[in-house]
Formats: sequence, structure tokens, C-alpha cells
Amino acid sequence: MTRLRIIAIGGAAALAMLTLVGAQGPSALGGASPGDWDFTGLPGAKAPLRECVADLMALAQFEHRGRHCSSKVISDRGNSIVVQYACGPADFGRTQIDVLTPRSLRISTQGISDSLPFNYVLQARRYGDCAKSAASLRH
Repeated sequence: MTRLRIIAIGGAAALAMLTLVGAQGPSALGGASPGDWDFTGLPGAKAPLRECVADLMALAQFEHRGRHCSSKVISDRGNSIVVQYACGPADFGRTQIDVLTPRSLRISTQGISDSLPFNYVLQARRYGDCAKSAASLRH
């Protein structure tokens, strides 16, 4: 009976450790932090877009921001992460986020949005902390 308890406790501890590691998020984004970000390179935009980003993983769905999508991390190595996502039966995307510095990201994204293809590269620069009352880019 004692041996069975030890095995059960060990299994529970291992499961708890895996849960904690999974909850930490992708390691590639670990050097960057949420806050106010400036985005350049958005198709059709004449001026940079500025948004408060509370969750950096939301940047993987930049084209479909504000929509409920399912996502899967394909690769999380070094300073780069690749995420594939789907937003219903027709809209989807694949995004690579490269952390250039803790305050600078390159976001390469492509896919289908509203039955049309998209493919662009954004430069993101963090310029400060979000105002407490600001709406955030979340998913």
C-alpha cells in the first residue's frame, strides 16, 4: 500500500510540474513583455497603429484580433515562435513572431481572412506600459 501511495504522489507531482510549465507560455516570448506597442507595416495603414497588448500570444492572431480562434504552437525555439490558428471554418492563419530585442518584434503572418488571402510583415516596438483604463488586445 505504501509503494502505491509513493507512485501516486510522484505521478501527481509530475503532472503538476507539467501544468506549471505549460501555463508559463511560449519561451520565445519570455524576453518581451505586455504593454503599449507601435505596429508598422500594416497593409493600407498610413500611420503606425498603437495598441495596448496584454497578452503577447494575441499577436499571433493579429489579422483576426478580437475574434475567438483556436491556436496551436508549431515551434517555440530560441527567440522565435510559429503559431497556426483557425477562426471558424474559413478563416485561418500562420504567424511567426521573432523577438529581436525585448522591445522589438517582427511578426510575419499569412492566411485567409474574410475569404481573401493576406500576407504581410509587421514591425512592433514597445514604447511603454498600458494605461490602466485602456482596452487591451486579448484573446
